[in-house]
Amino acid sequence: MRRVVVTGMGGLTALGGTWPEIRARMEAGQTGTRYMQEWDRLSDLNTKIGGAIDWFDHTTAYHRKKTRSMGRVAVMAVNAAEKALAHAGLTDDPVLKSGRAGVSCGSSFGATEPVQDFAGFMGTGKAGSLNATSYIRMMSHTAPVNIAIANGLTGRVITTSSACTSGSQGIGYAYEAIAYGHADIMLAGGAEQLCPTMAIVFDTLFATSTSNTSPETASKPFDKKRDGLVIGEGAAILVLEDLEHARARGAVPLAEIVAFATNSDGAHVTQPKAETQTIVMREALKQARLSPSDLGFISGHGTATDSGDIAESQASAEAYGARVPFHSLKGHFGHSLGACGAIEGWLSICMMNDGWLPHTANLTEIDPRCAELDYVMHEPRKIDVEHFASNNFAFGGINTSLIFRRI
Repeated sequence: MRRVVVTGMGGLTALGGTWPEIRARMEAGQTGTRYMQEWDRLSDLNTKIGGAIDWFDHTTAYHRKKTRSMGRVAVMAVNAAEKALAHAGLTDDPVLKSGRAGVSCGSSFGATEPVQDFAGFMGTGKAGSLNATSYIRMMSHTAPVNIAIANGLTGRVITTSSACTSGSQGIGYAYEAIAYGHADIMLAGGAEQLCPTMAIVFDTLFATSTSNTSPETASKPFDKKRDGLVIGEGAAILVLEDLEHARARGAVPLAEIVAFATNSDGAHVTQPKAETQTIVMREALKQARLSPSDLGFISGHGTATDSGDIAESQASAEAYGARVPFHSLKGHFGHSLGACGAIEGWLSICMMNDGWLPHTANLTEIDPRCAELDYVMHEPRKIDVEHFASNNFAFGGINTSLIFRRI
């Protein structure tokens, strides 16, 4: 197997679009969740909080002709990919059209606005706003397809529409494609746009926060007083590359991916299973030939849901013990669903290389039902680490674990 490194990264979050900006706002104690006044008209939606990226206007990001096949989710994905390619020094490089460069990316769903148009057609029989690109904007593989078209990629396109593991599977399957020689370069990650339809999915499961009067502190992963998740949005793309290919062109690797494991619970569509989560974490360690003590920190999924946090903490304690620093970013951004695994991979690489680990926002008192772990809380930590693990879990019982190495 070939070694796979990260040579470029780009993304968008509710706290900004660059690591220095995001870190500065984290250090200032800010979070990106706010009250969503635009949801006030939705009387049956209990949660009114979201992690909106207010600073990014997808309607003006590109010329209208370029975005005819893109909704907001695809525009964010393409924007993140452009940043990552620039960071890697690959913008307009002929290798992108060589057949050896591809994309592995996903989202929970495509843009939701065209869905309204299709529903209108079914209700009235009139096409209304439907046009030739409505389905392209709505389809679950709109993000990777638009990334490929925007950059002329002629290699494989892998679609990872697996809810909250879309981003981590996007990275994992890209890693495998390069490791096994099917590609030299892959753009990998995930994206999601904020939409109340996503919020009501969890609302109907009584899994959303209704702390509507304190939106900035509503997302409380692993906290005793958490009352549910906060839906967010975002995108992140990593440029993955064969190490020898990167060296040959003089690229500077940012990190190396040394393991990717994924499995499924095979038990329940919405209730996570700690036993199979433990298996996926141990499988990643086995692939990387590491012990838990070799990990400098764990980037946890940490959705702030009742059963999710408990199961994840139990699995983490079983797989890693209680001494590895453990944190989640969802207190800062909310749960960006298909984007979260990619955003967490991107920012965790930045943290590893900076030697700085933020605390889990809004975590002040551990839920006694959660397992004993070294939760990073109250304040950031200075770190000096060689490896970290990033774990994500999704509806359908899909589990992922990635391990990165400093290089």
